[in-house]
Amino acid sequence: MKAKTILIGVVGAVLIGAILLGTAGAAWADDGAWPWRWQGTPGGWGGMMWGGGMMGGWGMMGPGMMGGWNGMPGPGTCPMYGGWQTPTDGTPLTAEQVTEIAERYVASYGNPDLGVAEIMEFSNHFYVQAREESTGRYAFEFLIDRFTGAVHPEPGPNMMWNTKYGHMGYMAGMMGGWWRSPTGEPNVTPERAIQIAQEFLDRYRPGFEADDEADAFYGYYTIHILRDGQIVGMLSVNSYTGQVWPHTWHGEFIGMVGGEEHE
Repeated sequence: MKAKTILIGVVGAVLIGAILLGTAGAAWADDGAWPWRWQGTPGGWGGMMWGGGMMGGWGMMGPGMMGGWNGMPGPGTCPMYGGWQTPTDGTPLTAEQVTEIAERYVASYGNPDLGVAEIMEFSNHFYVQAREESTGRYAFEFLIDRFTGAVHPEPGPNMMWNTKYGHMGYMAGMMGGWWRSPTGEPNVTPERAIQIAQEFLDRYRPGFEADDEADAFYGYYTIHILRDGQIVGMLSVNSYTGQVWPHTWHGEFIGMVGGEEHE
C-alpha cells in the first residue's frame, strides 16, 4: 500500500509539473505573422496563456498534455474521439461533406438541443462550433481533418476551460481532485473579454485587431482575430481569470463554410 501511494504521488507530481512547466526545449517562432507556430514535438500542439490567474502570468501547455489529440471521455462528452472517417482521394472535403460530418458528430452526443453553429476552414483542418439551441450559448469546439474527415475535440480552452463540456472533471478524478472548475457567474463580460484580447494583441501582435463579437462558451470566450478587416486566426479569453490563450494550431484561414460567420 505504501509503495502504491508513493507511486501515485510521483505520477501526480510529474503530471502537474509537466502541465505547469510545459515541454522542455520547445520554443515559439515569431516571424511577425499570425499565428505563432509551436516548435516542439512534431505533430503536437501547444498553447500559451497570458495574464493573471491560476498560473500567475505566462504559462505553457506542452504538446499532448491534458488529453491532446487522443482525448479523454468526460462528463457530457461524446465517446467517439476517433471521429468519422471519410474516404479521400487527396482533395479537401466539400462544404456539403464537412457539414454532414459536423452534424453527425454533434448528433452523436445524443442531445437534441445541440446544433452546429459555425464551420471555418483553415489550412490545417476545419474548425467547428457547437451551440445549444435553447440558450444560444456556445457548447464546445472541435476539428475535422480536411482530407479524411476524422473528428477531434479542439485542444486548449475547449478542453481546459470549458466548465460544462470540457474534460477537466475527468482529469480531476485521475489526479485526486486537485482541479476544481470555477462556479458561479463569470467575472469577465464579453465586452471586457474583447478589451483584454485587444490589449494582448496591442502588446504582442501590433496591427492585429480583436473582433467586436465574443462567442461565449462555458468558462471562456472565443474571439476572431482580424488584420485589415479579414479573419486571420482566433484566441480565447477565460471568463473567470481573464487569461488569454491564442489558438496556434489552425494554420492559415481559408474561409467560412456554409455562409457568413455567426449565422
